[in-house]
Formats: sequence, structure tokens, C-alpha cells
Amino acid sequence: MKIRSTSDFVKELQKEKELLVIEEEVDPILELAEIQRRVVAKRGPAVLFRNVKGSRFSVATNLYGSEKRMRIAFGEDPVKFVQKIAYTIQHFLPPSPAKVWALRHLAFQALRVGLKKVNSAPVLENTLESLHELPTIKSWPKDGGNFVTLPLVYTESPKTGKGNLGMYRIQIHGPLETGMHIQIHRGGGNHYFEAEREGKGLPVHIYAGGPPGLTIAAVAPLPEEISELILASLLLGEKLKIYKNSNVSSLPIVADADFLISGIIPPKIRKPEGPFGDHYGYYALKHDYPIVQVKNIFHRKDAIWPATVVGRPPQEDHWIAEYLQDLLSPMFPVVMPAVKGVWAYEESGVHSLAAAVVKERYQGEAFTGALRILGEGQLSLTKVLLVTDQNVDFKDFRNTFISVLERMNPITDLHIFSNISQDTLDYTGPEVNKGSKAILLGSGEKKNSLKTGFKGKFVSSFFQDPIVAYPGTLVVSGKKYKKNDGLPAKLLKEKCIQDFLLVFIVDDSIDATRSDHDFIWSIFTRFEPAGDIYANTKLIRNHPGLYPPVVIDCRLKDWYPPLTEADSQTVKRVDDRFGRLLDSL
Repeated sequence: MKIRSTSDFVKELQKEKELLVIEEEVDPILELAEIQRRVVAKRGPAVLFRNVKGSRFSVATNLYGSEKRMRIAFGEDPVKFVQKIAYTIQHFLPPSPAKVWALRHLAFQALRVGLKKVNSAPVLENTLESLHELPTIKSWPKDGGNFVTLPLVYTESPKTGKGNLGMYRIQIHGPLETGMHIQIHRGGGNHYFEAEREGKGLPVHIYAGGPPGLTIAAVAPLPEEISELILASLLLGEKLKIYKNSNVSSLPIVADADFLISGIIPPKIRKPEGPFGDHYGYYALKHDYPIVQVKNIFHRKDAIWPATVVGRPPQEDHWIAEYLQDLLSPMFPVVMPAVKGVWAYEESGVHSLAAAVVKERYQGEAFTGALRILGEGQLSLTKVLLVTDQNVDFKDFRNTFISVLERMNPITDLHIFSNISQDTLDYTGPEVNKGSKAILLGSGEKKNSLKTGFKGKFVSSFFQDPIVAYPGTLVVSGKKYKKNDGLPAKLLKEKCIQDFLLVFIVDDSIDATRSDHDFIWSIFTRFEPAGDIYANTKLIRNHPGLYPPVVIDCRLKDWYPPLTEADSQTVKRVDDRFGRLLDSL
């Protein structure tokens, strides 16, 4: 069965016993999100809220929150297809009759991928007068309002007509106005930049629901040359239905979407947007962003509103990130021949930490491969990149990290790039969108015998609870951050840390080392390479050589946004109303 709408998806999940239906009225302000987080924490099923206060539409959440549900949505074919495409590109030349014949099934499958023009569109069956009729949600207490949390934003370049489908959060400003958290380093941001420079508004479609592949394609880190709609078709397993009617919109309409909000992003208008509890586990703060002036709101007759909740990982988006990386990873060696594989750690908020396996056929090739990664699409947002030439399993972070540390000489292999751009949602830098990157390069033979135990004693009482999280890696609790407190420099002088390669100062070393997941989140979301890495340094051939131990300050700084935390009243309300149900999952 092809899943063409949220209703189709929900029916299929119900058949597979992967759906929890809640009939009681649920408030979209905080309560719905708290239920969703509890279900995710239990690794529970998708949830259908049939009675959402203030709206006649049902809401479906956690649709993508497990490997099984991803398989229900897409099957195995898309992953195998991409693997075959990558293999073909790398091995087809020179062609031969045998090779061509071997690819016949691939060609037949490729014929099913693309766009199909249709004469009608279910999404246009009904209209709404106001955005307030939609069951948009508020996820966290300090959020600036209600948001569309799975928005599929389609725009086209005013210059080339090339389209882009992205996911940029949408805050509801009024009955016919939203915010548009569009970012310049993404496709839609480029389109708006082009339109605004010409003094024109940018037409926009904001979809919700439809074929599950549409949602996944919107967040896929594709090169700008590849259409997200084509990827959506591949995931759907058939051509994506497109309806065109200039009387309705100048943009193509995805016929099977559940909802469509159409409008214009006007030039030169900015309004405050946010705060919003984001996937880093912190609030993205209030900033001025463009708006959408809404012209029409459409929905299909059986529409179900899809929503998700983000916050400290892991949340539902963990499974989306893993699926996408499994799906697209075979293509990395195709577009980056020196790179065997790349993995971005969703536990870090995706962009804070990635690891790569590269080729090292000659001295310095691994470094060249690392630079290639940092210049590729959304991978360019990576803040810290671990690089090795060993064939490690990226999903085994411990082994990957140790493999790099065993081979890394910080004097020559720790590279910091200062005064460059940084992900908009990463507030560790000196200003929004400004920061630095680091490459930790560990290739070749093992160079280091990593210390596995700590038996020393600190001279200063500022340091507590030292824990060897990984061989060669010490995590230490330090006093609360205060600007220019000199604590990293004090730690560098402690004799008991001198045999370690890396030493991290954190607010709570016990909490930060409970698991690989906790380590990745507590460490890599809380430091900026240029501002928080300390070592005894010597300039060698104009390269700052960092002599171990290298101390990294990962305490919460006073300019960081607050952590996302549920309010006690909502927690109690959900306990009282749904505690028994959720505990049974």
C-alpha cells in the first residue's frame, strides 16, 4: 500500500499495532507536548490525539519515532535503491553488455521516480479562514507562542525557477500571518535573498502532512542540484502528484498534502520570532525574522495535523536523522571521493559533532578530506569533526572516539578555524551565526597509549569528581562559570591531569558521563573551539601547536540560552490525567 497522506499512515500504523489513540480532550498548549515527550521516553508508539482543544482536527505525533515505523512508511526499497545508484556510479564505467543487463531492475525502479501532473488536488478540497483553526502547539513554557513543528516550506528561485523544500519553523503571529525562520545558508534562504534584493516578495507554500516522504525530504541534507520532491517520490515508491493552477498559486501544488498554507514572504519586513525550545535541548532566543502574509489555507477532507516535539535529544527526530544518514551515506564517496563515510551525531543537535572516515594514501590527504566535508552543503555547519582513516562503526561512538584519540597528536592534528560562521541555533559563539570549528585528526598507526585511570588529587578545591570517560579523556566538575574566572588555566597547572590527552570541565561530571549520549550532549553543545579550548601553545610554522593536556571548558556560560524543561503544573496535570496510561506503555 502506498502511503499518500497522514490518514493513510495512521491507518497503517493502527494495523501494525503502532498507534496509541487518545480520545480525551488535550490542550495544545504544553499538555500535548508533554504527553509526546513521555511516549518518546518510553520508546512508545505513534499517538493520535482525536480531541484537541480549540480545533476540529486530530493531531498525530511520533509518527517517525522508531525504526519499525520508518520501515512501515518507506520499506527497504529506497535504501537499497540509493546503494545501487552509488555502486553504479562508482563501478559502471567502462560499460559492458553484462553490466547494462545487470542494471535492468534499477532502470525499471528509476522510471517510477519523478513528478506526475494531475488534474485535481485533494489538498484543495476545503478552506479555512484563520490559522487559529489549526491545532498548532506550544511545546515548552518559554516558547514565544504556537508553532507549526513539521512545516514543509516550498519556494522557488526568482532567478532560475529551481525549487527547494525545507523545514523552517513557523510561529503563528496572527490569523493570517506567521513568522518564517528562514536561514541564509539553506535553499529557501537563498531564494528569499534573491527576491528581497530585487524588492519583490517571495511566493511560498507551507505544507503539513501528505506522503511521509515529503517530510523526510524536507530535512534531507541534499546538494542544491537535487530536488527534494524527487527524493520524496523515491521514498513514496511512485511519482509524486503535482497540480498546477495559476488561479490558485504560481507555485506547483503537492496534490496529496494534508494542509497547504499559501502566501508571500514580503521584502524588508522583520518581526520578533521565538523563543523556541529547539533540538539542541536549549531555547533558540527571540530574533527578528521575515514573515509570511497568508493568502489561503487549504486542507483535504480527511486531513490529520502532523506534529512533533523537539528538545534535549533523543526525541522523535533522532529516528529521522538516523534514517536519512543510512539512506544517503552511500552517496558521500560519490560526491567526495576522498571520503569513505560521514556521520553527524544527532545527540549533539546534529551540527555540533560529526565523524568521518577518509582515505590517507599520502601525508595530508585525511586533512584534505576533512576540508571537503566542511565545504559540503549542510555538513558545512559542523562545529567539531572527528576524522580517522580507520574503518570504524560510527554508531559506536566510544570506539570511534578512541580510534581518533589513539592516533591524534594535538600539536599537529588539532586544527581550529576561528572567526567563521556557525549554526544559527548554536549559541556557544560570541554572536549569533558567528563562531569557529575544530578538526580532530587521528590517522595512521597508533601514537598514544591512553590513560585509563585517575589516581591523583587536585590541589585546588574548585575541581571535583574526576571521571575517566574514555581512555585518555578526563571529565571534571568545576565551579559555576564566571567570565574571566581563569579556571581552565588553573586546571592546566594541576599535575594530576598531565598524562591525559583531553580534559573537559563541566558543571556535573557524573551527569555528563552516564552514557555516550549524555557525554556527546553535555560536551559538544557547550563549547566553542576558538573560545573554550586551552593548552600550552607554541607557534610552529605559523600553526598553533597545542601541547597535551588540552583543556576544554564545557560549563554552561552565562550567555547560553536556558535549557528546555517542562513546567511543574503541566507535569502534574499529565500525571493526573494520563499517568496510568503512559506508565503502561
